[in-house]
Amino acid sequence: MTWLDVGDDAPFDAWTLPYGVFSTDGQEPRVGVAVGSWVLDLSPVAGAELFDRPSLNPFLAAGRPTWDAVRARLLSLVGDPRHQTVVEAHLVPLRDVVLHLPFEVADYVDFYASQTHAENVGQLFRPDSPALPAAWKHLPIGYHGRAGTVVVSGTPIVRPSGLRRVGGPGGAVEFGPSLRLDIEAEAGFVVGTPSALGSRVPVGAFEDHVFGMVLVNDWSARDVQAFEYVPLGPFLGKSFATSVSPWVVPLAALAHARVSPPPRSPAVAGYLRDEEPWGLDVEFEVVWNGTVVSRPPLRDLYWTPAQQLAHLTVNGASLRTGDLYASGTVSGPRPGGSGCFLELTWNGAEPVTLADGSQRSFLEDGDLVTIRATAPGPSGRRMKLGEVTGTVTPSR
Repeated sequence: MTWLDVGDDAPFDAWTLPYGVFSTDGQEPRVGVAVGSWVLDLSPVAGAELFDRPSLNPFLAAGRPTWDAVRARLLSLVGDPRHQTVVEAHLVPLRDVVLHLPFEVADYVDFYASQTHAENVGQLFRPDSPALPAAWKHLPIGYHGRAGTVVVSGTPIVRPSGLRRVGGPGGAVEFGPSLRLDIEAEAGFVVGTPSALGSRVPVGAFEDHVFGMVLVNDWSARDVQAFEYVPLGPFLGKSFATSVSPWVVPLAALAHARVSPPPRSPAVAGYLRDEEPWGLDVEFEVVWNGTVVSRPPLRDLYWTPAQQLAHLTVNGASLRTGDLYASGTVSGPRPGGSGCFLELTWNGAEPVTLADGSQRSFLEDGDLVTIRATAPGPSGRRMKLGEVTGTVTPSR
């Protein structure tokens, strides 16, 4: 597949070819593609107009024909030995670069599309009510987040403060740092081609509008969230930080990961019917201070990203280049598949023991969380999709 020396332990293979924004000493940020343990500087080999920029947005806005043409060019560059001299002149070791937020986030929407997660949260937060909201199996539920607090992997996460109830139901309401800081392992989808206000984007147009996928950690202050979220939903418990991976994996690289979604009942509305399967066989790995604590499966997601996009626009809401929408917490029905610590520790009642012998229910200051993911590639082996990390720092 490639003349490059890409070992099994390399961050990316020569098929995935994710896009990101990087800088080196004394030079401005620009667009590159990760391959093996290098970054290929795209401006000299694929055009300065789109890639000598501090953001992917100009490339995203160019649309699918351009995305496909550039990917074909890159596969040829790394696959054909005749290009070796040209490519090697513009490879930069990953260890020598600084990675930046890969695109300018226009809007951010977070969905709630994992049935296991939704049922578990319903049991924990609303024990006297049905676990699933009445609309949940009819449409992809979501909320509008804060684009300005989407940060690149590695950005420190300051413990948020807010109003929370202490001492159980009927307890006092106090203001202070969150005592139940959590993570959410999610897949995020990056919009390239915009749409007009008042128009709808059908399920079948997903690939024409969405460029690729990032890994997402939607940090959550569960005590703040539990107090504030009725009746309007998440606000301060979610809006303080959302981390994304620095590399955007193009949808084309995920062709071998596509699977049929779980059966849906009742039958979905017409605008949500999906002729093409856009479930994804992506497996996450959640690492807490060096200990792998769970492996959530994206393939169990009830609502696919194509259906999420169709629902997001069915009322005429427009898409903009750089829009980000995320799957919501990915949790599977089997043991070890929880995508957040609220579920993993059952709201703190069942702490986990880490490799150093310490026990955790929720995040403490200094804790480091890394979320990785893999998916099937063309060779039958699972390809790496990168990682998103964050370290908790004390409240201010």
